[in-house]
Amino acid sequence: AVTRPTMRFVAVKSLDQQSMLALHRTRDLLIRQRTQLVNMIRGQLAEFGIVLAKGIQHVFKFTGQLLGGEAPDIPPLAVSVIVTLAEQLRDLHARIGGLDKDIRTWSKDNEVVKRLQTIPGIGIVTASALAATVTDPHQFTSGRQFAASLGLTPKADCSGDKQRMGRISKMGDRYLRRLLVNGMTSQLQAARRKPEAHPWVTRLLASKPNKLVAVAMANKAARIAWVVMTRGEVYRAHHPITEATA
Repeated sequence: AVTRPTMRFVAVKSLDQQSMLALHRTRDLLIRQRTQLVNMIRGQLAEFGIVLAKGIQHVFKFTGQLLGGEAPDIPPLAVSVIVTLAEQLRDLHARIGGLDKDIRTWSKDNEVVKRLQTIPGIGIVTASALAATVTDPHQFTSGRQFAASLGLTPKADCSGDKQRMGRISKMGDRYLRRLLVNGMTSQLQAARRKPEAHPWVTRLLASKPNKLVAVAMANKAARIAWVVMTRGEVYRAHHPITEATA
């Protein structure tokens, strides 16, 4: 492979980038464990006819009251079990908060993270993950190639003279792809509130499901992120995200 003249090589990450990626992977693991604990608490309470409202904030409210001494009307043994889960949930949530603080500290003086945060739908978590993962954005020849490396471009299904674009490839970094899609999902609410400011998204929403539109927006955002990283510029808000090209 190294003798091939067109072979491309992955840029070596710095120790600082590797440390930040380790933090991100750990944070992602703890968030999944927190979700498991929340589901377990909900399931245990449902066995006794106690159904909590949707939203993690309602679980935190209940566990806070429980740890404060307000026990529900269920057997003492069941209360003891749920208290154990509530204590673990509280400690896990505090650890995640500590990791979030470390991300903010690391990102405070990072110019790449600051520029990436100017893109709508990309917050400090996604921006820091991109800055830590992409060592040399110039190794990609275009924004589309960068989006393809994250698995956000559709696969071509061709037969004869017919060309059909199918589902996204889902190749590459699953974590970054999920962060981008989640960020763009939150932007759908802004498009619904001000459809005149997001004409492309509004047209898609009229005929496509929300998830597909969010993925298409994530594809665009990845291309814009590549431009921001390669040119050292910030996102210009007066250019709609849906009209930006790589």
